[in-house]
Amino acid sequence: MKKLGLIIVGLVIIAMAACTSTKVTSSWRANGAQQLQKGNKIMVLALVPQKDRTLRGQMENYTVSELRKKGYNAVSALQTYGPQEFGKMGEKQVLQQLQGSDVSQIMTIVMIDKGREKTFVPNYGPYGYYGFWPYYSMWYTQWYSPGPGYITYNTKYQWEGNLYDLRSGQLLYSVQSQSFDPPTTERMAVLYAQKVVKDMAKQQLLVKR
Repeated sequence: MKKLGLIIVGLVIIAMAACTSTKVTSSWRANGAQQLQKGNKIMVLALVPQKDRTLRGQMENYTVSELRKKGYNAVSALQTYGPQEFGKMGEKQVLQQLQGSDVSQIMTIVMIDKGREKTFVPNYGPYGYYGFWPYYSMWYTQWYSPGPGYITYNTKYQWEGNLYDLRSGQLLYSVQSQSFDPPTTERMAVLYAQKVVKDMAKQQLLVKR
């Protein structure tokens, strides 16, 4: 019985570790949206708080890298134009500048939200497998007379990616995702790029190699 309890604790730890990841929560492809041609240039533009410029570069660069693996001519807006890419330019000027650099589609990656969650984690073992009273008393203590434990703080990011066709102005694709307590922002950017580009292929937006 004790061995079974240890196995279950191990499975819980693995499940908790799996949550510290990035996943696509929903996505949408416009009716009639055509597959992206490999000769077209796709610009990736991340919009994050100014203080997170490093994260912006990571999100753009890894998404560009994943698109290039699929054979697409993808470029980073930060690498192309710098941090103040369009400054105080108007819509017409921006579109002319993008189209003048042969960009056909632009993919925006926006940090919709970033929050911190506080969680109390009680110190207890798999008492449910040792009888009614140990199990009951453990939970009674936790809910009515909190015992020892510790506080954890987890960071949760909400992302939205939109792919636009510059010539028509049409929204071709939209994807929502979340990243929960990533070990590093770089790891989050890697997973985001992999998940989103994989979803674009699933939505049949990308031509198979």
